[in-house]
Amino acid sequence: MKRLLILTLIMLGCSWSTNAQVHRWYNRYAKVVKANALLANYTDSLRLLKKRLDDARTRNEHEAAERGYVSGDGRYFPLFAPLTFYHGVAAEQLGTGTDDAVVEEVNRSLMKVYLKRPDLVQNSQNRMQNMVSQGKEVSKPVKQEVDLVAHVKDTVQTPPVVTPVEVVVKKPNFWTFKGDYYLQLLQNYISDNWYKGGESNYSMLASVVMEADYNNKQKVKWENKLEMKVGVQTSKADSVHTMKTTEDLLRLTSKLGLQASKKWYYTLQMLAVTQFARGYKSNDPVVYSDLFSPFTLDLSLGMDYTVEAMKKRLKGTIHLAPLAYKFHYVDRLALATTFGLKEGHHTLNDFGSQVTADLTWTFTDNIKWQTRFYAFTTYKGMTMEWENTFSFKFNKYISTNLFVYPRFDDTVSPDAHHGYWQFKEFASIGFTYSF
Repeated sequence: MKRLLILTLIMLGCSWSTNAQVHRWYNRYAKVVKANALLANYTDSLRLLKKRLDDARTRNEHEAAERGYVSGDGRYFPLFAPLTFYHGVAAEQLGTGTDDAVVEEVNRSLMKVYLKRPDLVQNSQNRMQNMVSQGKEVSKPVKQEVDLVAHVKDTVQTPPVVTPVEVVVKKPNFWTFKGDYYLQLLQNYISDNWYKGGESNYSMLASVVMEADYNNKQKVKWENKLEMKVGVQTSKADSVHTMKTTEDLLRLTSKLGLQASKKWYYTLQMLAVTQFARGYKSNDPVVYSDLFSPFTLDLSLGMDYTVEAMKKRLKGTIHLAPLAYKFHYVDRLALATTFGLKEGHHTLNDFGSQVTADLTWTFTDNIKWQTRFYAFTTYKGMTMEWENTFSFKFNKYISTNLFVYPRFDDTVSPDAHHGYWQFKEFASIGFTYSF
């Protein structure tokens, strides 16, 4: 009995499970069939629409061939232009229609839009007609009056004439030259019975300064300066000499520089100094100086500083040389001891340091100060010179000069009144020329 009951329950369970599986399979099949039917209907509608479009295209091409239409005749224009309400669309739908299949399909499509989406209609046929009626009809063709240039005959193009051009390539000139010349005269006449006494005299001063400078605007600079000055004077009180020199200078300065920075140069300087004629004192036949008596040659190695200040009114150079060599030469043996040499010797060699400054300060266009400072020192003595020339120009050719020249030299015997100091000063007026 128990076995029969268990067998019955097993059979009922199997039957229930089978029925459930069949029900699930049926539901899946029904969904598949429903989806296939929907897909078939959608496919059929697309196929029907394609057939209608093909038929309409075929009729359109046939009618276009019979009526002579060409592609782009404008019958499709209402479908792509801004949506407009046309009267003919409704009239043809209510009437018999048209023989043109394309126009009929276009009108049918427009009518559906009119009925279902009237909010898309942006314009109407009446408004378009009113806009066209406002225009002015042109009865005559419009012609523009345009000024035309005169007709130019066609020119025959000839090959260009090639003219040879001479090309001259000039090398840059790094040399500059300048000079300063003046000749100044002074005449003083006093009669023998002049109540204050005195004597007549004549004096003359001539000066030539020439410069030749080389500067390649890169590293090398070479400056050369030649100074020549001669001053003479006559005096009745001097019964020994009819003429004596008051100023006598022959000096050459040459500097070769290699640029270290914007204003500093490594510099080798040469300075040679002597005079032109013999030097005398009044009523004294003794010769105190002469050509190459003395003669000095300075060689120094140091640095030059270029001065440009006060809006370039103060210009010049300052030479600082920790190493300097000075060569003394006296041609007249009788003057050897006068210039610091040993008796009976023509030459003397000194080693030391040197400072040289050449500056020009232009106060105004007519007033100028030129100064030169020179100092040479050894372990035994020192020589210092400070030349100052003040120039006052009246015009281009007339000027007056004031020359002030203090000098210190402790290599010679001191004077009872001035010691080691020496002093010279004179003023002159005359002709001047510069370039």
